[in-house]
Amino acid sequence: MAAKAHILIRKGRVIDPATGRDEVADLLIENGRLTRIGASLDAPGADIIEADGHWVLPGLVDACVHLSLPGSGRTGDIASETRAAAAGGITHMAAQPDCGPVDSTAVVRLIREQAGQAGFARILPIAAMTQGLKGEQLAEMATLAKAGCIAVGNAGGKVADALVLKRCLEYAATFDMPVMFRPQDAALSAGGCAHEGPVATRLGLPGIPALAESVDLSRDLLLVEATGVRAHFQQISSRESLRLLRAAKKRGLPVTADVSIQHLLLDESALEGFNSHCHVIPPLRSSEDREALLEAVADGTIDAICSQHTPIGSSSKAAPFPATKPGMAGVDTLLSLVLGLVDEGKLDLARALDAITAAPARCLGIQAGQLETGRPASLCVLDAAAEKDYGENWLSAGSNSPWRRSVLKGSVKLTVCQGKVSWLTD
Repeated sequence: MAAKAHILIRKGRVIDPATGRDEVADLLIENGRLTRIGASLDAPGADIIEADGHWVLPGLVDACVHLSLPGSGRTGDIASETRAAAAGGITHMAAQPDCGPVDSTAVVRLIREQAGQAGFARILPIAAMTQGLKGEQLAEMATLAKAGCIAVGNAGGKVADALVLKRCLEYAATFDMPVMFRPQDAALSAGGCAHEGPVATRLGLPGIPALAESVDLSRDLLLVEATGVRAHFQQISSRESLRLLRAAKKRGLPVTADVSIQHLLLDESALEGFNSHCHVIPPLRSSEDREALLEAVADGTIDAICSQHTPIGSSSKAAPFPATKPGMAGVDTLLSLVLGLVDEGKLDLARALDAITAAPARCLGIQAGQLETGRPASLCVLDAAAEKDYGENWLSAGSNSPWRRSVLKGSVKLTVCQGKVSWLTD
């Protein structure tokens, strides 16, 4: 969308977890930069956004999205998915390295060019850790970092050889690049599509034990300790993994972690009736695991909440459950669902907002997720009391979400990304 020279947002409740700010104030954006926050600001000639009764938040940072380039086999494209993200208040998205794969500078340039042309959200590419994500030979991480990648990972593809993985981590540590891990042992999870528990047994679905995650996490943590690399663990799903993470943080290892919003809201019971919209990897686990994950977000063991956005066409979700593609579309509803946890008393407001703004930015090592004067403005204005009907307002090209036709609280009225208006409603 076209840039506005000056924007004055008036009388909104400004909430910035990074600084502890929570007050009614005005914000002034001049030539794309947030220049002032204060009471009763005056800016002749500025476009006025009346935010009385609304919240003004830092732009959301989503630490895990799966985007689509031609040939990736996913539904939608960068333009459609970043538009859906902007409508949900998201301004920064960490794109996983499986959309290319992101193992060449040409792919990085293509991602950034398409995101720039769309103009809805800033895409932060994560580089492939190994060539073709095959887990065999190291990718050119330093070259990819220079091209604009913020971290490296293997997008769930396993590096079975511990020596190869150790060399990957040593290489990443040399260039101070964070490594994104998605722990799940390939042998223990082979062929599985649901949590190994009573629901999978009753439905006759092959299971993935929680042990598959904790075994792999244990190995990864030992290698992190040996190499000193900065590590971020994605989509943690089990109680045992939380015990390992707490111990690692207590020892001072440079580790952070996130959890997907669906794992905080749903458990294995959501699979009843073979609901393929709830076929995700890692699988939805027990109710005890879900409660433990909520506690871990509250106490900071888990730093961030992500969407794990994976848009998939309806035909790929129409097969028998084990044959459906795993994944859930989530950028449309991330903010509303997190606020729902606040309404339910599961998380306090400041921690919940921190988990989708400043905390993921810290995990990724980027300057985002807070209202910092002097920098390009990235923020959203939210009507927290308004209800949004996603049956009528769903924007992602992927319809694979159990909340696809829900009515949820929270409607974003304005999103500003890097100083430009990327979403505006009447």
